[in-house]
Amino acid sequence: MRKIIVTEFMTLDGVVEAPGGNETVHPNGGWQHEYGAPDTGKYKVDELGSVGALLLGRKTYDLFAGYWPGQAGSAFGDQMNQLPKYVVSASLEKADWNNSIILKDVVNEVAELKTTSGGDILVYGSATLVKSLLQNDLVDELRLMIFPVSIGGGLRLFDDDLKLKKFKLKHSQVFESGVVVLEYLTIDLNS
Repeated sequence: MRKIIVTEFMTLDGVVEAPGGNETVHPNGGWQHEYGAPDTGKYKVDELGSVGALLLGRKTYDLFAGYWPGQAGSAFGDQMNQLPKYVVSASLEKADWNNSIILKDVVNEVAELKTTSGGDILVYGSATLVKSLLQNDLVDELRLMIFPVSIGGGLRLFDDDLKLKKFKLKHSQVFESGVVVLEYLTIDLNS
C-alpha cells in the first residue's frame, strides 16, 4: 500500500503559505528565501527522489505547471517533470503538465490511489488539499520544515476543528540555517 507523505514549509507561528513571496498576497511573503542552503536543498532532492508520484491541489499544481516544465536539465526539475502527478480539483478540466491526472473526489479517489502500486505519494504545499486529507485520515506521514521566523498570520494546516490527531516522531534534523525538519507518522486512533 502506498503512503501519502505531506511535506510543508512552515513558520514558527504555523503559517504554511507564501514561502516564495508571490504565491499569495502577504506583507511578509518571501520568508523562506534567506534560509536556502545546500543541506536543505539536499534534503528536498532526496525527499523527491524517494517517492513514485506527486499529489497536488489545483493552486499548487498551477504554480508548479507554470514553472517546472521550463526547468528541464536539473536533477530536481527532471524528476518533477517525469513523476506522475495527481491533481485534485473539482474545476480543472485539463492538465497539460507531463504525466498529470485529474482527480475530482479527494476522499474516494485518493483512498483508491493509495491501494495501487508505484511508490509513495508526496504532497507539496497544497494546504487546502492537505486539510481535507488530514480530516479524512488519508495522511500517513507529515514532514514539516520549520523556519525560524514568525510572519504574524496566514494560512495554517490545523484549523480549530477540535478533532484529536496524534503523531509519532519518526525523524528530526537541524540544519545550519536554524531550519528544523520534523518527520511524523500519523497514529490511527481507530486501531
